[in-house]
Amino acid sequence: MPWNVGVLGAGPGVAALHLATLGRLGELFNVVHIADAGSGRARGLAEGLGARWSQGDSDLLADPDVDLVAVCSPPAEHGRQVLAAVAAGKRAIFCEKPLATSPEEAEEVVAACRAAGTILLVGTNHLFDAAWGHARHHLVALEGRVQAVSVTLALPPNERYHRLVAEGGPFLPARRGRPDLTDPAVAADVLRQLLTGLAIHDLPALRDLAPDIEEVVYARLVPPIGYVVGYRASGVLVQLALTMLPAGPDALWRMSISTSHDRIEVDFPPAFVHAGSAATRVRTPGGRWTAYSRDPEDGYVAEWRLLAALLEERVPVEYDELLADSHYVTALADGASAKLLEGVHV
Repeated sequence: MPWNVGVLGAGPGVAALHLATLGRLGELFNVVHIADAGSGRARGLAEGLGARWSQGDSDLLADPDVDLVAVCSPPAEHGRQVLAAVAAGKRAIFCEKPLATSPEEAEEVVAACRAAGTILLVGTNHLFDAAWGHARHHLVALEGRVQAVSVTLALPPNERYHRLVAEGGPFLPARRGRPDLTDPAVAADVLRQLLTGLAIHDLPALRDLAPDIEEVVYARLVPPIGYVVGYRASGVLVQLALTMLPAGPDALWRMSISTSHDRIEVDFPPAFVHAGSAATRVRTPGGRWTAYSRDPEDGYVAEWRLLAALLEERVPVEYDELLADSHYVTALADGASAKLLEGVHV
């Protein structure tokens, strides 16, 4: 019998992604309740599924038919709503990234889930993509030493992030007109939001390769919306680069891993698209490329299948890993923001 899902949030990510993903997994999950924060969007989404709808989170959390809660609200609400779902006795929680907005909040959330035995999964779909599994297996099999990693994003327009830069958006303190990105404090705020909203997709995978952040070497914003951040972790050089243009190109989301033996490239499909797994290929020192076969299922589906396995107690909840991933994100965001505040641009 499918597990009953209550969804907190009714934004584009829910409408275009999570409901469609759960629709592909009808044998495992059934959406029974959707709640918004007052936008009214939950009603239309719920009625299309024959589900209940409400405003706020109290009615959904009190709904006895809801087995698990999908926290798909704005990031600032995640920690509070996870804790509320634990207090309501829900069996499991799927939380969109980020899990929390501070190390202290992450500690509190994970401790509460661990103490209550609540299943917790954070939706960082690239980590669950079969292509990343191929890349990691290759690294282990050849025992190559990772020397450098780069993640390059060229993305089409995203209203949320263009609003962030053009108007200040809901993620920054209220301002009149465009934020002054020449002000280091304002630029640091924007950089933090971009890292915790976009770079975060790859940071759990990067933590596998370079777990201990030693130094942020450079960090700057790239107009109109983008960043370049370089850091050292566990002796590995890592560069993150993003560009998002108003008349943007087709999406490119590529992770390149250089080792002592070869080079691995993982090209992830565009966000919100069910196009199968990422494409992985390996180049030998002699210049020969070998491509892995692609999996028909993407990371979005894989993460929900893992949640089903957790509910069926076929795999354990990795509370320590979830907490370490959250700390890695905030450590990088803090370090990059601090470097930008220093006015150091390389």
